Amino acid sequence: MRKNISRSAAMAAVMALVSLMTAVASFAQTKETAAGGRFDGAWNVRVSIINCATGGVIRSFDSVTQFMTGGTLIDSTSGIPQALKTPGQGVWEHTMGPYYRFRFKSFGFDAAGNYTGYNVIQHDATLDRTGDAYESRGTVEIYNPAGVLVGTGCSTTVATRFGF
Repeated sequence: MRKNISRSAAMAAVMALVSLMTAVASFAQTKETAAGGRFDGAWNVRVSIINCATGGVIRSFDSVTQFMTGGTLIDSTSGIPQALKTPGQGVWEHTMGPYYRFRFKSFGFDAAGNYTGYNVIQHDATLDRTGDAYESRGTVEIYNPAGVLVGTGCSTTVATRFGF
């Protein structure tokens, strides 16, 4: 009899744990929906290179970024001719609420096709409550071919979903 009671108690505890986990998952999905939906998808991005000290815009250009389910991304830009750089490849993650961050790397070349180094761009993004727009702010680190950091810069973006 005692064995049956302890099995019943153990089963009740497991059921309570499953119920709690379901409630937490449901709450997380509600929070994600309240945060404007998911970040994955294709985005039209307007990039502004800014003065890090003043925030003044130096120049702006368009990009397309694909945030893929699972946390990877590909970025293509009009800011540098494609013959002079590779597409950016990187990662992204949801941090909390409507906040995300992403980081990607691209390789550069001169007009003769010689490797000139690489850039690493990292941004923190805020998704709007509709899930159809975001803004971000971040930095670029510029490395020479030997992997030595030779410069830094700042940028902001404004983006809208690319779709039908």
